[in-house]
Amino acid sequence: MKLFTLPLLLFTITIFAQNTKKYDTFFEKGNGNQSASYAETIAYFKLLAHDFKTIEIKEMGLTDSGEPLHMVVYNPDAIFDFEAIQKNKAVLFINNGIHAGEPDGIDATMQFYRDLAIGKLKAPKNTVLVTIPVYNIGGALNLNSTTRANQDGPEIYGFRGNARNYDLNRDLMKSDTRNTKSFVEIFQKINADVFIDNHVSNGSDYQYKLTYIMTQHNKLGTVLGDFMNTEMMPALVKDLQQKKIETTPYVDSFKDTPDKGFGQFVDSPRYTTGYTSLFNTIGFVVETHMLKKYAERVKMTYEYTKSTLDFTDANYKKIKELRVKNLEQYQPKKSYTLKWELDSTKATTFSFLGYEADYKKSEATTGNRLYYDRTKPYKKDVPYIKEFKSVKEVVIPNGYIVPRGYWNVIDLLKNNNIAYTPLKNDTIIEVESYKIADFKTVPSAYEGHYLHRNTTVTSKIVKMAFAKGDYFVSTQQKGVKYLLEAFEPEGVDSFFNWNFFDAILQQKEHYSDYIFEDTAAKLLKDNPALKAELEAKKQSDTEFAKNPSAQLNWIYKHSVYYEKSHLQYPVYRVL
Repeated sequence: MKLFTLPLLLFTITIFAQNTKKYDTFFEKGNGNQSASYAETIAYFKLLAHDFKTIEIKEMGLTDSGEPLHMVVYNPDAIFDFEAIQKNKAVLFINNGIHAGEPDGIDATMQFYRDLAIGKLKAPKNTVLVTIPVYNIGGALNLNSTTRANQDGPEIYGFRGNARNYDLNRDLMKSDTRNTKSFVEIFQKINADVFIDNHVSNGSDYQYKLTYIMTQHNKLGTVLGDFMNTEMMPALVKDLQQKKIETTPYVDSFKDTPDKGFGQFVDSPRYTTGYTSLFNTIGFVVETHMLKKYAERVKMTYEYTKSTLDFTDANYKKIKELRVKNLEQYQPKKSYTLKWELDSTKATTFSFLGYEADYKKSEATTGNRLYYDRTKPYKKDVPYIKEFKSVKEVVIPNGYIVPRGYWNVIDLLKNNNIAYTPLKNDTIIEVESYKIADFKTVPSAYEGHYLHRNTTVTSKIVKMAFAKGDYFVSTQQKGVKYLLEAFEPEGVDSFFNWNFFDAILQQKEHYSDYIFEDTAAKLLKDNPALKAELEAKKQSDTEFAKNPSAQLNWIYKHSVYYEKSHLQYPVYRVL
């Protein structure tokens, strides 16, 4: 009997090896410096889905390229109904190729799903994986080998801009692209508990192959943010260290060297993790280092995914409970921070693995150039700031009223799973009304917009008539933070700042000076208080006192003839 056991065992091993060889990825078949194309990636996941009942691939909406966005799910229970999944499991969501020239996650995730399917990795008991295998399809189809000028491999890769040249990692709030609308549809459907967005860094040189951004914990909320900051992130770092992988927070240090110190990256809602945090999802950006070999970067991305899955699986109940508790902070009449900035009073130090840097004469220009000396590695304590302070707050209202004419806004609310109710009758409601007091606008186009910033408003409480069909949007729902970021004009990525309401900035009606002169004289005669206010302004403002045209315009803007819609913010707060 024993004489037949060994040959049979060897035959079985050979057959298994041949079968698993079938699932080698394009990356694994190559020289370690080649990445799968979009078509190869989708074909590979279709192969896995065909051969393993634990994997499903679905088309989920269009992208600007005309190709559909795919969602691939791994569940060891072979259940793909997310209402059922969310009752007793966590969801880990992985996004790949948002910048198609940074394909590390594309190749790493293919291997990761395969290894779960064939049993090379232990199947998670409490977590379901979801991935977008290639998000920026238009960029992935725009293949080249030159646009990532600072990056060491792969040999061929995609382009940062999508099919319409948008950077998809700046589009989450404004949602100009079909890609983003489809991403949001997936995110809202699966209700992800933890999110990973895979990237490749740019900037300084240092010893690390892997860096990371965790979504800004102060902004995420004290309950969930503290857990991520003090428990989850340290546990991930420790697990990676046990695998001999040193990592560091993303080195946001483009104009100086890292040893001078740096701070945590601010992921406002235009970015994926800034957006996902609005729905109480723990988010991470993996940033492998551009100057490391491609094969090493793919391995780092794989290992970060594994560490995150292991932690999520072991702590799924706590994560899900904290997400619910975190939402409880954002109730009407409580304060919400619209603007954060690094708190330099809370700087710390940590041991950083870098290279000595210096300057020498440039061989390309007339100046001096920065260089890093890899023969001089160092380990030294460097300043680091990861705590933020609130610099602009707003009181959370009970809700907002959006006039029915703003269908584009309502469409976005619907896409983001925001509940709203049409008014059943014409009615008068007491609301807080905003006027745009001031704002600045960027001098050149940014992601298809002339983005506003430093916006300020004035407000007053008024009773206003609203029409049947206008929309009431309650803040007592899961998307409360999304509503605040979208509807409060002073928010960094508000709809106002992204030009949704620019029509109110243009004055539609005007006057002829020679005719309005008589009207203005009568207004001042009939209204002594107005005349006194005009005289006071002339006394306090010498330039105004010398400018008759400005004075006439001032009278016009303080009269009933001046249109109420100019600078009137059209979304109203219900207190």
